[in-house]
Amino acid sequence: MFRCVVKHMVKLPVPDFCANETVRVRSDIPPGHVRTPYYVRVKTGVVERALGEFPNPEALAYGVTAISGQLLRVRFDMAEVWGDETENPTDVLEAEIYAHWLERTP
Repeated sequence: MFRCVVKHMVKLPVPDFCANETVRVRSDIPPGHVRTPYYVRVKTGVVERALGEFPNPEALAYGVTAISGQLLRVRFDMAEVWGDETENPTDVLEAEIYAHWLERTP
């Protein structure tokens, strides 16, 4: 299992994202420790701001050398995350997500 987890952590370079850019969280379900909440996967949000470059905690959790990556604060409408039946659809949820979990939307 450990070999599979470490293999997943090796990523190709990821483009930098900018504030106000619309992004989608990837739908990956990798084995092991991940920092991206399941409930925002495949959801679309807007980059609120870049927080800087930090070592990937998904690798650090296993004691391996971590490649640094861009950490972003992404804002999601509650209706996007929880659907039309959410109590306050205009409220927002903000999550700090590494860029390797994000993709640009068309």
